Amino acid sequence: MPQLQLLPGSISAIFADSAQTKTLTEADRYGLLAAILTEDIEDDERHAVDRILRSVYRGRLSIA
Repeated sequence: MPQLQLLPGSISAIFADSAQTKTLTEADRYGLLAAILTEDIEDDERHAVDRILRSVYRGRLSIA
């Protein structure tokens, strides 16, 4: 299985971009996948991922 590696600052960039555009791109989704599969991310990054996923669930963000 290929190794996924999360780029530094990518979660905050995804969070900011999705808040501005109200959409998640395919690249954003792969970044979230890498974040979810990474066990050593910070608590604030984990909370940001949870907020993004909750926004998708509630319909505030659309998937492009």
